Amino acid sequence: MTPPLRPNPLRLGVNIDHVATIRNARGGDHPDPVRAAELVASVGGDGITAHLREDRRHIRDADLKRIQEATDLPLNLEMAATEEMLEIALKHMPHAACIVPEKREERTTEGGLDAAGQHNTLAPIVWKLRDNGIRVSLFIEADERQLDAALRLGVPVVEFHTGEYAHAHLEGDSERLSRELKRIADMSALAAKNGIEPHAGHGLTYENVQPIAAIPQLAELNIGHYLVGEAVFVGLEQAVRHMRELMDDAR
Repeated sequence: MTPPLRPNPLRLGVNIDHVATIRNARGGDHPDPVRAAELVASVGGDGITAHLREDRRHIRDADLKRIQEATDLPLNLEMAATEEMLEIALKHMPHAACIVPEKREERTTEGGLDAAGQHNTLAPIVWKLRDNGIRVSLFIEADERQLDAALRLGVPVVEFHTGEYAHAHLEGDSERLSRELKRIADMSALAAKNGIEPHAGHGLTYENVQPIAAIPQLAELNIGHYLVGEAVFVGLEQAVRHMRELMDDAR
């Protein structure tokens, strides 16, 4: 009897931005985001995500090289679609670059990138990154129009914004929660069908991660703020281990 097919393993990328946020609140070099990257590598994380913002509110330029030197985990650089960030990406050559929307006044990324409306801005940046061997991803809403734009831009990866799903869970809105989950699942299946690897992230917690992790086409979840917050109480190693266990159990 042939055993049932198991879904592909789901990778966990850990965003260490907010370790740097705490460091920057007082200046100096503690807590060090590089130490966080090393801990993630030691307890089953599959990658490090870091968002170098225009105002350098958390990760700094010098952190990127130090992270790359400290661990063999692939670095996923979140970046705005600007010439400055393109130049930095080409200097540091991360494994991947995820292009995200960015507004100076926002506390965190508030939604997906409008890839459909910004094709002409995005295209030369995507092509330069791709031509230099950097795996390009777009952080978009789980929306067919945005996915079509990603296809036209020729990116190998999209990361679906799970913020609305997270808000629905927090507010106990079961109808909206089901709708958002279906939207992410449907777009993940469509992405995979068209040869794009789907990832997801934003606002994921112990309480809401498993329905997302159970979507079989998803290859990676990127989680940061929640894990750093939990680390205050249980330590980063335990926070990452538990998230890893929940994700694995969902598969």
